[in-house]
Amino acid sequence: MHHVILGAGPAGVIAAETIRKHAPADTITLVGDEGEPPYSRMAIPYLLIGNVKETGTYLRKSLTHYNDLRIDQVPGRATSVDTTARTVTLDNGTKLGFDKLLIATGSQPVRPPISGMDSPGVHPCWTLENARAIMALAKPGARVLQMGAGFIGCIIMEALAARGVELSVVEMGDRMVPRMMGPTAGGMIRDWCEKKGVKVYTGTKVEAIERAGNESGGIVGKLVSAMGLGSSEPATGLRVKLSDGQVVEADLVISATGVRPAIGFLKDSGITCLVGVLTDEHLQTNVSGIYAAGDCAEAFDKVSGKTIVSAIQPNAAEQARVAALNMVGQKADLKGVTQINVLDTLGLISTSFGNWEGVPGGEHAELTDKAGGRHLSLQFKDDVMVGCNSVGWTEHVGVMRGLVEGQVKLGEWKDRLMHDPTKLMDAYLASAQGQGQWAGAADERRR
Repeated sequence: MHHVILGAGPAGVIAAETIRKHAPADTITLVGDEGEPPYSRMAIPYLLIGNVKETGTYLRKSLTHYNDLRIDQVPGRATSVDTTARTVTLDNGTKLGFDKLLIATGSQPVRPPISGMDSPGVHPCWTLENARAIMALAKPGARVLQMGAGFIGCIIMEALAARGVELSVVEMGDRMVPRMMGPTAGGMIRDWCEKKGVKVYTGTKVEAIERAGNESGGIVGKLVSAMGLGSSEPATGLRVKLSDGQVVEADLVISATGVRPAIGFLKDSGITCLVGVLTDEHLQTNVSGIYAAGDCAEAFDKVSGKTIVSAIQPNAAEQARVAALNMVGQKADLKGVTQINVLDTLGLISTSFGNWEGVPGGEHAELTDKAGGRHLSLQFKDDVMVGCNSVGWTEHVGVMRGLVEGQVKLGEWKDRLMHDPTKLMDAYLASAQGQGQWAGAADERRR
């Protein structure tokens, strides 16, 4: 049996390891499109901060790990899949035959249609190659403008701030992290960032990026010029034009305007794709023997009752495990995915779980302590909490996740939470324990 896995990120690696564990004699081919050992993109901010070296981003520390497991690594990017011939074609012309296929190609950065995006000194922050370019320019005092203040953008922002740069962030939404935070919470995060010295432009977008004249060269450009060093990066800085008419000078522009599933190569393959590759509870697509997992997969969310792409590493890992077991003939079901986000923005912890915006006909309760930098927003459907937001209320993080993921029926506790949202722990203990869910939650905490 030949298993081909497209994508050498966390989902691909976990799937390959799971297949090898349960099918010692099968052939496994792991296809990666970067010239690096398999690594975690989530570790790149730690690399930018300096907490880890490049080797610290690698998913497995042993350089012989994949050879030891007889996992064949093939460089290349998939360009097409022939579901009838059971073959994958790569961009280098290689054609791979397969018995079982796992699509774990993850996401790719969204490239905004802005003039000047090809300018030297403009980079996404997605790959190790990107990180090297950013570290070369993001020196203390350098002027850095970041486009995007979503979840990924805030993580990158944290790393940039730690490097001592002069940081500006432009977000086209009316608040920071608009896809996981309501207006109050997103506004509190913006206020917090500005107090930390970050200039934040919300409700604004970048319209153009231009090379600046010699007279406006920033600290990086002046340093390069003074040392007489040649560089492919701009020696005179950049001028970033905003939609509100302002112009921001920068030495480095980082694009963090979101990502989308990397599934363009599946066009005309017959594999059903919506936002991501549509999968069933076994992570199988509509084509027998072809599976998907990770940030490119669209799976069922039991809280919202619809299929979603939940691009977080814990979901990717579990999807990879379930897909791999089914690929080797061991029936396994995905219990569902949930939108789970916990974010540290310059020391301010915020969370978003489930249907944080609420549901039609639902009720919600909010409590805001702006002076204390704390906010809670709970969303209910009948007596079940289906989503929530929090800022600065770290003691409730685990309980909020448990209530949303467990779909715990709160009974009379729902009305109590409507009056006092801080009683989450009491509500969880009383309601989850009575429904036999407390033991599972306790076991989860011990793991």
